[in-house]
Amino acid sequence: MLQAFIITLREGVEAALIVGIVFAYLSKIGRNELKRIVFWALGAAIAASIGVAIVVAHLNFNSDIIEGWVMLAAAVFVVSMIWFMHKTAHSMKGEIESKVAKFTGGEDGVSRIGLFLFVFLLVLREGVETVLILSAVTLNSTELLSFTGTLLGIAVAVVFGVLFIRGSVKINLQRFFRVTTVILYFVTFQLVVSGLHELSENGVLPSSNTEMRLIGPIVRNDLFFFVTMLALAGLMMLLEYKRRTPVEIPSTATPADKRRAEWTQRREKMWMSAVVVTSFVFIFLSTAEFIYAKSTTALSPTTDVTLVGSQAIVPTSQITDDQLHRYGVHVDDGKGGTAEVRFLLYKKPDGNIVSVADACHICGPVGFYISSQGITCKMCASPLVPQSMGQPGGCNPIPLHSTIGGGEVVIEAADLRALAPVFER
Repeated sequence: MLQAFIITLREGVEAALIVGIVFAYLSKIGRNELKRIVFWALGAAIAASIGVAIVVAHLNFNSDIIEGWVMLAAAVFVVSMIWFMHKTAHSMKGEIESKVAKFTGGEDGVSRIGLFLFVFLLVLREGVETVLILSAVTLNSTELLSFTGTLLGIAVAVVFGVLFIRGSVKINLQRFFRVTTVILYFVTFQLVVSGLHELSENGVLPSSNTEMRLIGPIVRNDLFFFVTMLALAGLMMLLEYKRRTPVEIPSTATPADKRRAEWTQRREKMWMSAVVVTSFVFIFLSTAEFIYAKSTTALSPTTDVTLVGSQAIVPTSQITDDQLHRYGVHVDDGKGGTAEVRFLLYKKPDGNIVSVADACHICGPVGFYISSQGITCKMCASPLVPQSMGQPGGCNPIPLHSTIGGGEVVIEAADLRALAPVFER
């Protein structure tokens, strides 16, 4: 439950932070009527994400490919938002309003469409991910806790978005632009890298071991982006909180006006304090989750197997669960030496035992482990569909031919020797 809560919280807070920036910006420039566009975009994205998930589930489309293209499209609109904010940040408030009026008041409504698509694509990306996770949940005892954790994560992310909007409305416009622009650059970089990773992994774009060695660590350690964005948001609020000085109340003000002014100041500081506290609580929880997750990424020990004649033989009695069983065989490398070839035996959901190399064509012999997402590549953190084990393509382990009979899994030495070059990288 806690793991589902943290994962959903991270995804939700990222989306809430961006949408919160849009709301706060519209409030600052006095264009509250455009918030209706944002609400429409949110509703459309939620509906579209559910629709996309249903279509993918029924037509067997590759959801990773769809997500990859959505990420790249969202990155384009984030860049357009950064450019627009950069242009307006150097103008006075009146000039900002006139420019926005020029862009939004036209008959073509180009800016309105851009605002709609900006919010729509960002929320759609998070929505598709979330719905696809929820679609795999059935209400038994363990998965019910995960489902509950997911709903709690979404709820807390929404609360954070409200706190951020409330706390940032009165912040200095220049400071607001500087900090939120940095946040948006981080979002853009994350979207581009993650989108390229999804498309490369699924063969849409060409990929290589070198590319994955560059992209893999970034995707694998995406918590860095989340923590950095939260820290920047919290820091912006903290600096504004410390900068604030009590507003001088005219001596001619009535007692009611004085109480109203004092309450307004307390309320603004309360919202800012709430954002700072929740930001760093989220950072603490995410860091704890990251440390825990790191402890589960270590590869399980390799069991040595000795060739019997020209075969490697493993009893099927050792493969009775849904874990990865890792083995190693020393074979002739064809250069006068020997090389250790690692292979995995895995019992698929349909009950069949499959043999694969503990390596893939894209990332090399880095190995696979089981995480909260399932079978995962150690290089690029790409989760695999369990039933696809033994099939070529993407980041799937390299298939390894074997025969099963008489209670034994038998692998020919020639098939193992063919993998020696892979493990010499």
